[in-house]
Amino acid sequence: MDTKNILRELRTKSGLSQDELAKKVFVTRQAVSRWENGETVPNTETLKLLSELFDVSINTLLGAPKKLICQCCGMPLEDEIIGRNKDGSLNEDYCKWCYADGTYTYSNMDELIDVCVRNMANEKISEEAARSYLKDMLPKLDYWKRYEELGDNGEFDRFKQQLVDEINNLHIEGMPKVEKLNALVGKFVNLEYRLPNGTGVKFLDDNTTYLGNQLECEFGGDRCFGVLANMDFILICTYEADGANPELVLYKKR
Repeated sequence: MDTKNILRELRTKSGLSQDELAKKVFVTRQAVSRWENGETVPNTETLKLLSELFDVSINTLLGAPKKLICQCCGMPLEDEIIGRNKDGSLNEDYCKWCYADGTYTYSNMDELIDVCVRNMANEKISEEAARSYLKDMLPKLDYWKRYEELGDNGEFDRFKQQLVDEINNLHIEGMPKVEKLNALVGKFVNLEYRLPNGTGVKFLDDNTTYLGNQLECEFGGDRCFGVLANMDFILICTYEADGANPELVLYKKR
């Protein structure tokens, strides 16, 4: 789809007139009309404003001329999984798992490979083949080539270790010690818990990236422990396969 059609579709879906859109991005109504007629395209700064207004990538606004991939893990990027800067704007170089709220979540390539292999391996690709592919591909990506420049000197790793220590110090019965925390997007772990009065409640934001892990219960059985945390809270729950029948064990503000 061309930029003119994309802009018209986004504007109408948002219920905006050409004049209303023009005011929101500080241009004239005639400029919006020219965009939608295909006579011109917005300049770089206006594309940034449109990206923030409609919550889509600049790549999408331009008709997706580039195939975006995460410059940390190599995952193909669609708008719904693109990472965000601290101001909430989209960062079209990274996915939500590798970059969240202006923070890079991986500083160890081997740790990232372990996470990716678990998601890639299936009946068509073995764990060995997936690991070999990632070891060859990741060093070619911009984040790892520029790690000395982009890294935070271990600050985020220290924060993760602090969270691990806090979680282990809770001494939850039946839960093994947490060894590490991985980046998890809220949409995929936002379980609904049943309150005593019968109503359901969710504690997470689908669009936010959290730190967490899944642990097998030391007592055996079909239920697993789920651990989630960020700067503000620690959440521990149990559930069956595929997140079925979740039960909240602890929700603690930090």
